[in-house]
Amino acid sequence: METTPAVSSGRDGSSAVTPAGGAGDAPNELPEALTPEQLAAQWEEEKPPAAGPLANAASSLVVLGVGIGALVLSVAMGLGTLSAPQPGLWPFMASSVMVALGLFQLILGRHNRDAEKFTRMSLAPLIGLATLATMVALMPVIGFEIPALILCVIWMKFLGGETWRSTILVSVLVVVAFYAIFILALGTSIPHVF
Repeated sequence: METTPAVSSGRDGSSAVTPAGGAGDAPNELPEALTPEQLAAQWEEEKPPAAGPLANAASSLVVLGVGIGALVLSVAMGLGTLSAPQPGLWPFMASSVMVALGLFQLILGRHNRDAEKFTRMSLAPLIGLATLATMVALMPVIGFEIPALILCVIWMKFLGGETWRSTILVSVLVVVAFYAIFILALGTSIPHVF
């Protein structure tokens, strides 16, 4: 099939010849807008597979277990009263909500079709939590600067898929900003090296 070049006229009367081709040949040409129905169908095709009842129950049990553990720890810290709260009162309230939501999900949400199936990407939050816990453990030993820098690099490059250039730049800027705010401006007692 042979195509012919297209001729377009400008406002000043000049004309320009552009090669003919497909819709994607012109660099400034926008893709065709999708209708809401087409967009919903595209999202449906691209979404990850749904989790089954076993995965839903397992995630509910994890939330329930963490909530019960937090309840026990908050009671151990002391609750007090609303007018004279002790350190465990607000964690107790938050963990009570967590337990209630875990029970609700376990009982009524087992057949939820919106939950995603556990995949390799499901490990990303666990890796993020583990690196955060490691940073908190290292801060009293070597200060916050080096662990915070390593944490930012891991989160941005390996969990976020950013380029090395943006990872290094943003990581350094984040650590410098935290140092400026919490050490220089506010004078907090966060362990630091410099």
